[in-house]
Amino acid sequence: MGLKGFEDRLERLVEGAFSRAFRSGLRPIELGRRVGRLLDDERTVDVRGRTVVPNELTFTLNDQDHERFSQIEEALRREIAEVAVEHAADRGYGFMGPLDVRFEVDDGLRAGRFELKGELKAAPSGGPAALVDAQGERRPIETPFIIGRHDDCDLKLSGKNVSRRHAEIRSDVDGLFVADLASTNGTLVNGHAITSQRLTHGDLITVGDHHLRLEVG
Repeated sequence: MGLKGFEDRLERLVEGAFSRAFRSGLRPIELGRRVGRLLDDERTVDVRGRTVVPNELTFTLNDQDHERFSQIEEALRREIAEVAVEHAADRGYGFMGPLDVRFEVDDGLRAGRFELKGELKAAPSGGPAALVDAQGERRPIETPFIIGRHDDCDLKLSGKNVSRRHAEIRSDVDGLFVADLASTNGTLVNGHAITSQRLTHGDLITVGDHHLRLEVG
């Protein structure tokens, strides 16, 4: 879906009463377009050999622009996070910790200009594992944990590319791993097709058109 889907969703988000506020000046789509460039420019390799990218994204805006975005700020955070998740999944990037989108104000910036800073933030230690979808909804994992289209799955996902029983998250003495259940369209981890794959915090599991981020702690 990527930026095209992001742009389509934003058009629906700002239509009607909000549309007048975005006829000129800084537009929300400009923020989304910057995210992909930042992730590409600031990717690095962690101690496990994974390509990881910033998971704390801070936009700095002029006060006037921030005020214009205030009515849709929470929805905009979710949409920007979804763009980051989709871009990371497409490129095979991972996150070291929970994805966080923030907005700050700097009146030293001209209206219509903004800055974006990304930081790598490690996951907090301890705590239960969960899958987080692109809308930010968390689903705690109790293994074995089945993902698929069937009603009896622990996480039911829609879509023609999702098999009835698509993938399973299991645990052993070394932690969590995901196994593809001979699905029609396969399971990806950080953009790579897998049969079985050890999981760490920030890994992106792709099932059909759904991107699910693993958070531990």
